[in-house]
Amino acid sequence: MKTPLPPEQVSLIVRLAWEDRTSFEEIAERTGLKESDVIGVMRRELKPSSFRLWRKRVSGRITKHRRLLEGSLRRPQSGAREE
Repeated sequence: MKTPLPPEQVSLIVRLAWEDRTSFEEIAERTGLKESDVIGVMRRELKPSSFRLWRKRVSGRITKHRRLLEGSLRRPQSGAREE
């Protein structure tokens, strides 16, 4: 990411990144930023403790990664009966 983002764009990115149900792929579709770019924006815009909390929260979260979410939806749930 080479050019500075307008404040409205930064605000949108931070809001979408904090939302549990908004995947990084959806953020990329809406803003054009890859996951690594979003992480860079969050690192720059949040206090260090808030950034660490956010990273811990989204790391491996299936709803933030469309591929993981889709994979989990295809597998039968544990304890579910197949008839």
